[in-house]
Amino acid sequence: MEMHLSYMILFLHYMVLWLDCDREGENICFEVIESTGFDMKDSKRKVYRARFSSVTEKDISKAMDNLVEPNRDEALAVDARQEIDLKVGVAFSRFQTSYFQGKYQNLDCRVISYGPCQTPTLGFCVQRYMHINTFNPEKFWALRPYIMKDGYELQLEWERRRLFDLEAATVFQKLVVEGRTAKVMDVSEKQEVKGRPAGLNTVNLLKVASSALGFGPQTAMHLAERLYTQGFISYPRTESTAYPSSFDFADTLRAQISNSMWGGYVQRLLSDGFQKPKSGTDAGDHPPITPMRAATEDMVGGDAWRLYQYVCQHFIGTVSPNCKYIRTKVELSIGGETFHCTGQRVTEKGFTAIMPRSAVDEKKLPSFLKGERIEVLRVELYEGNTAPPDFLTESELISLMEKHGIGTDASIPVHINNIGERNYVQVQSGRKLVPTALGITLIRGYQCIDPDLCLPDIRSFIEQQITLVAKGQADHSYVVQHVIQQFRRKFSYFVQQIEHMDALFEAQFSPLAGSGRPLSKCGKCLRYMKHITAVPPRLFCGTCEEVYYLPQKGTVKLYKELTCPLDNFELVIYSVPGAEGKSFPLCPYCYNSPPFEGIDTLFGASKTPNGPAKSKTGSGMPCSLCPHPTCQHSVRNQGVCACPECEGTLVLDPVSFPKWKLNCNLCSCIVFLPEGAHRIATTSNRCPECDSAIIEIDFNKKTTPLENGATLHQGCVLCDELLLSLVEVKHGRSFVRRGGRGRGRGRGRGRGGRRGSKAVDPKMSFRDF
Repeated sequence: MEMHLSYMILFLHYMVLWLDCDREGENICFEVIESTGFDMKDSKRKVYRARFSSVTEKDISKAMDNLVEPNRDEALAVDARQEIDLKVGVAFSRFQTSYFQGKYQNLDCRVISYGPCQTPTLGFCVQRYMHINTFNPEKFWALRPYIMKDGYELQLEWERRRLFDLEAATVFQKLVVEGRTAKVMDVSEKQEVKGRPAGLNTVNLLKVASSALGFGPQTAMHLAERLYTQGFISYPRTESTAYPSSFDFADTLRAQISNSMWGGYVQRLLSDGFQKPKSGTDAGDHPPITPMRAATEDMVGGDAWRLYQYVCQHFIGTVSPNCKYIRTKVELSIGGETFHCTGQRVTEKGFTAIMPRSAVDEKKLPSFLKGERIEVLRVELYEGNTAPPDFLTESELISLMEKHGIGTDASIPVHINNIGERNYVQVQSGRKLVPTALGITLIRGYQCIDPDLCLPDIRSFIEQQITLVAKGQADHSYVVQHVIQQFRRKFSYFVQQIEHMDALFEAQFSPLAGSGRPLSKCGKCLRYMKHITAVPPRLFCGTCEEVYYLPQKGTVKLYKELTCPLDNFELVIYSVPGAEGKSFPLCPYCYNSPPFEGIDTLFGASKTPNGPAKSKTGSGMPCSLCPHPTCQHSVRNQGVCACPECEGTLVLDPVSFPKWKLNCNLCSCIVFLPEGAHRIATTSNRCPECDSAIIEIDFNKKTTPLENGATLHQGCVLCDELLLSLVEVKHGRSFVRRGGRGRGRGRGRGRGGRRGSKAVDPKMSFRDF
């Protein structure tokens, strides 16, 4: 989610815009100007732009003292990128989805998308997968002599490292064994320096969050944005690692003295004198990410605290001394072959004292004298195999995206998150990205038809053109037109050659015609349709070759072989998971092609949190939302009254015997009716007081609450005294038993009834609605 501060000061003749200081923020500036009707060409009116990197008093005051004009070129660059990405992505995604969806049973994806950034990102992951999959391991052999020195057993490293010829390796082993002793040829010590880090930019923050903290890029960015808006860190979207010359390091350090973990270290830095940070890279956008004020874990929360902790430690590390250590190397000769061993000893921890993850691994070596001889304990001939690289980690992928110009510091997390959400890759232990069968097949398909579609070069070209627009060196409309024309030719060729990709899909996935089990009859050909349970769940008619999508999750079964009076399709019963067996009848055809336009807008079919999910092609409308006046399964005929908790309607659950109930068609509210009744049904009669539907109950003779053993009763669940004492309503997780006297005061909306505006209290009884 874009995180743009949009404070606007609007006076009679002046407007000051406070938004993020990047291209996207510049673009929003002009949206605000347009929305307010503030004419920039009017000489009597002035529009100013405030540029700041944090929401501290100092930065806000500085920005107010240095107002500038909004940059229209940068805003147009954002418009160009958005238009190109939208048109290209929509064209390819719609075509791919409509072509492949419904053809294969185990195609585990609802949308088969393409994106100029998303697809090359996936391409990196698949490229690594192909490298692993096609790797041919080779055997190698290496000599490993062992010596004993001052009580330490040391393994020596061979200068030749390894050989791929067993016979040659065996010859060298024989020479070394016959040599028996190792002669020290040289002992050298060298002072090494591990430099302190440069300022922290977004890409490095995301890489560390994934590799060291275990956060995905999207999560890390959300946490960083929250810390920024709370004023704990500076703006988290920056490409720069260089601090501006005016940056006040001492003041930023002093804000951390109170911290119990590193406050003492900071105090010593201020007393002894801190170091000047590395020069870094100035991308011209924002300073590096730094802490702006002190925080505690209780103030920011667990995960956000870990990220804040790293930002603080990194900043302190940038002004700390370098880490210094001595590297010792001992060279030895055995039977004419050269070996060595090395050790490391830290002399000054420097910044690694505050950044322990960057610490140098110490390795102690005993003392050696040049010319001395040491007996060889044994000589092993190690046999190993060359190994392929591992799957890409998120951190490695971010580095590749940065190197090839794929995405921006703000959009990189989004692209990585998208290929995961769309089932192109799976995140495994160690934050490794393993491509799925769908992701691999997609990239292989692009490579067969037009490799440019999945290579990073195409995105780099687009970014180069957009940068020209941002610098005012190219016309916005010309760049968009030029890029779109190129993709239009690629799209036309892709459509003509789609059979090549389809052949790969056919080899990888199972055709619908040979999968699934018969469930219900098609209303067009009266043949049984097959139920495909893979995501997305659907019914497939092999005769008509048509697919009808079903709600995700839950279960679906045939509904007493009843048919929809509108299209003759057999109805199914959809049971919502984890909702007390809550179920609704559903017509497969109406669900995909609602009989009324705008049904999702009028009745919120696409917004149901606990009811049926929206389908791929239609409005996702079950019978419980259909207002058709003549269909006996619609809400007009099965709806009883208004839901007490939302804008929905309580609908009779037709298959809930013997635990009869009313289900809200929008939320999780359930009303339990008298248990054990033989039959409960709605009638065409209306309650004169609340306009709810009158229901008819045929009680069990043994448990009937009616006088004289009567079993048949009609009444309103809101106003009838007998029914009020028998019903029970579930509000979320709590149950409220009904009873007592008095009239129901709520207004119903069953089948067109009126709705009152009274606020709902979850602790009120059902009669109070």
